[in-house]
Amino acid sequence: MKTKMRDVMILLIGLLLGLSLAVERTVFAKQEEGQAIPLPLDELRAFSQVYSEIKKKYVEDVEGKDLLNSAIQGMVSSLDPHSAYLLPEAHNELQVSTKGEFGGLGIEVGMEDGFVKVISPIDDTPASRAGMQAGDLIIRIDGTAVQGMTLNDAVKMMRGKVGTKIKLTVVRKGEDQALTVTIIRDVIRIRSVKSRMLEDGFGYVRISQFQMHTGENLEANIDTLIDENEGENLKGMVLDLRNNPGGVLSAAVNVSDAFLTDGLVVYTDGRVDDSSQKFKAGGEDLLNGAPLVVLVNNGSASASEIVSGALQDHKRAVIMGSQTFGKGSVQTIMPMRDGAALKLTTARYFTPSGRSIQAEGVKPDIELTNLKLEKREKGEGNHRVSERNLTGHLSGDAEEKEAEEKEESEDSKETSSTEKEANEQETKDKESEINSLAEKDFMLYEALNMLKGLHLLHVSR
Repeated sequence: MKTKMRDVMILLIGLLLGLSLAVERTVFAKQEEGQAIPLPLDELRAFSQVYSEIKKKYVEDVEGKDLLNSAIQGMVSSLDPHSAYLLPEAHNELQVSTKGEFGGLGIEVGMEDGFVKVISPIDDTPASRAGMQAGDLIIRIDGTAVQGMTLNDAVKMMRGKVGTKIKLTVVRKGEDQALTVTIIRDVIRIRSVKSRMLEDGFGYVRISQFQMHTGENLEANIDTLIDENEGENLKGMVLDLRNNPGGVLSAAVNVSDAFLTDGLVVYTDGRVDDSSQKFKAGGEDLLNGAPLVVLVNNGSASASEIVSGALQDHKRAVIMGSQTFGKGSVQTIMPMRDGAALKLTTARYFTPSGRSIQAEGVKPDIELTNLKLEKREKGEGNHRVSERNLTGHLSGDAEEKEAEEKEESEDSKETSSTEKEANEQETKDKESEINSLAEKDFMLYEALNMLKGLHLLHVSR
């Protein structure tokens, strides 16, 4: 058996070296034409030597196929966080996720300093409901340390049977101690576009991820909003791209094109001719020029940055929120043998004005932090003590005048008419609705206020 193994190893090493030498001869003959690249022969010899030693002396028997796959994965993952060698299972999951339905927790993740970083939680998924946030660093999965794992290994651990629990140990900015988040796995069905009316004539569209059909889904949602507005054009719209991790490039182009009538949307530039492309708008503006506000944050990445960058450069929208993630690179999926695939970063993308967003992000026109508005009862939180607060204090002239006016006001009160009460109730309902929006989502509340101002300016022209 040992003799047979030795013979196989000698044959493998011989093939590797023979191939290297053969290629070397070809390469230097054609190098001037730029048709081939020389192989590093010394490094290939070192690789074959290490492979041989592992196969002969490692404490446990290891499949040669597994070793070679791991070597390829290590080589590709050393390039940048977004390049990867996908084995058949991972390749299939990637294809399924772009169609909008897959199993898991519902978070878009990457690697940072050896830990799994949450780029953004996906709307209406177990991770989102459990409170996971963009920027969270996952340091343990069910008690197992993440450091030392590949991203694929970590993702595989987080996936599992629907209905089962998983505990993630998370480090979050602003928290003194690590948090433990328990999530129940589920089938993730992503509805990438949602919409509703905010107020009369002002619409809201949320895109949670860019999938193959996002462009046509956006158009259908805007048509629905117009129908809800009694067939009238919208006065303005908020496009919410917060915590949108990106997705399909063509979908980002289609979404941008929905609000632009012409001009460049985005262009890519790389080392090879195929990676240099230009994408242009060429259709109708679905809002007919009505004001548009785009909401972004640090969880808005990739395709979200293409859209916000294009609309910002064309001055078609006001971008509000916080600086985006800064993923300005393009990945190409190249099918390999036996169902595997190579996901390789092949280009950078640039906004119409030539800005590269890579590691920079899109800076909003109006920066807003993720503020939260909370109700406070009158006088609550006012800790200033004055003479007026002391029991039994002498009344001042102003205080006595206030008491008299209050008494006169109460004496002169009359019963309001039914019509007046109805108007007051309607006003209260509207105020309550506005206050509710401000409390639930202050950034959206501010975007709506901006839209109203832009509408008035638009109408006055």
